[in-house]
This record gives sequence, structure tokens and C-alpha cells, in this order.
Amino acid sequence: MSELAKRVAVAAVGIPTVLATAWVGGWPLGLLLGFFSAWAAHECFRFAHLKQVEPISWIGVPAAPAFVLLAVWRSSFGAFAPWALGMIAVMTLATLLAAMLQRGPGRHPFAAAAITVMSPLYVGLPMAFAPLLHAMGGEAAVDRGVSSGLAGLLFVALPLAATWIGDAAAFFAGTAWGRNRAKLAPTISPNKSWVGFWAGLTGGGLAGVLWYLLVLRVFGAEGTAGGFGAATVMGVVLGLAAVLGDLVESLLKREAGVKDSGTFFPGHGGVMDRIDSLIFTIPSAFALLALMDIVL
Repeated sequence: MSELAKRVAVAAVGIPTVLATAWVGGWPLGLLLGFFSAWAAHECFRFAHLKQVEPISWIGVPAAPAFVLLAVWRSSFGAFAPWALGMIAVMTLATLLAAMLQRGPGRHPFAAAAITVMSPLYVGLPMAFAPLLHAMGGEAAVDRGVSSGLAGLLFVALPLAATWIGDAAAFFAGTAWGRNRAKLAPTISPNKSWVGFWAGLTGGGLAGVLWYLLVLRVFGAEGTAGGFGAATVMGVVLGLAAVLGDLVESLLKREAGVKDSGTFFPGHGGVMDRIDSLIFTIPSAFALLALMDIVL
């Protein structure tokens, strides 16, 4: 198969699977995202190994999905946060003890401990906000005659739409008009231009408006100028978060000297290559919806 055919095949299977799981929510969503989080943590540790650092895999890899599954079990932020803080404390102490006993002064113990703790916080904790978003949508559906599964899907769809539409806009605009223009971060990601950056923000804003229109239709509500403005701002902020997530992973890959984080998705690269932006947009969407108090 050609690379394009592989990409299309993966997308044809992956996108419906993600959306169907987001509709169901609960443990199926948590298990799917937990698996991806564990694999992404494994890929982060691969970056470290390429730089001769040995993270403590038996702590870091299981910790990443543990955050996601915890969010399914404790599906409100108030219930989730104390347990998550406790997990971070236990993981940190266990990692320091393991680094002392298993690495010693000659095997980069501080770097090993730092990467062991940081990797699940980088990939697992942000993905935990997807079940929290789903639960937030279910709460909004109460007494409104809307399926909690559909409402949960709509809330999870906000960061997905902003990421995917913004990324597509950035790619096509950057390809068409940004090749010979100023680069966004030439030492980190030489192919990204400022043209693509502004197109990505525009695409994110458009995604926010489209999401708001869909939610109004599902909930049978009427839109307001303030609601459309808030949705646009959310989309633009999520578009910015997506760019930052992409650049952070590009920085890590450039340090490790690799083009892709792995080969999990044929034609697409590794798991980190697929979720790098979502790591930033999913928790950002949760925070924005909570702060702006958009009641649908």
C-alpha cells in the first residue's frame, strides 16, 4: 500500500472508532484512551533511551492509563483532583526510591526519575480530561431530554473538531502559501509557517462556531451573540493549544533525532504523533467550558 492509502485506511477505521467510543463513554472510552496513553508513555521512554537515559518503565507506563481510568471512576473534577494529586505524590516517591535502588549515581538517576514522572503527566493526565468532558456533557443533558451519550460526545468533539479542522487548515494554507514565507519555529519544526499558524487559528475558530451551532440544534436552544463570540474564542484558543502541542512533541523528537514517535499507525507514525495536539486541547477545552460557564 502507498503511504496515502495507509493514511486513508487508518483514518477510515480510527475516526469512527473514536467517535463511537466517545458516544458510549465510561469504561470503553477510558480503556481506549488508557491504552493510547500507555503506548504514548512507552514512546516517550523510547526518546529517553535514544539519549542514553533509562526511565523506570514499570512505574511510568502503567501510571499514564491510571490517570485516565481514575477519571472514569471519579468523573467530576472535584472528585478526580484529590485522587490525582495523591497518585502524583505516590508515583514521585516510588520513582525516586526506584531510581536510587535501580539506577545509582552512574546511570543518570535524576534524569531517569524526571522522565519517569513527567511522561505520564505529559500524556496520561491530559487524556484523563476526555472522560471528565464526557461527564460534563452528560450533566448538561440532565432534564433537557437529550441522550447523555450524545451530549458527552458533543463535549468531547469540541477539542477534536478544533484540532482536526485547525490542523487541516494549517496544512493546506501552509502548503499553498507558506512555503517561502517566514517560519513559525524553524529550529523545532522547519515546515511550519506563520501562514499555517494563522490559518490554524482561523480553522479552530470556525470549528468552535460549528460546534456551537450543532449543540444548539441538539439541545433545542437559541444562540446569542455572546454565545457565538465565546464559541469563537474557545475555538481560537484551542487552535493555539493544538499548535503548541504539536511543537512540544516536535521539540522532543528533534532532541531524540527521530522523524516519528513510532510506527503504531501505518502512514501516520506513532501514537504521540496522533495525540500530541489533543494532549493540549482536551484539558484546555475542559477548562474553557468550565470557566466560560456555557450552559447549553
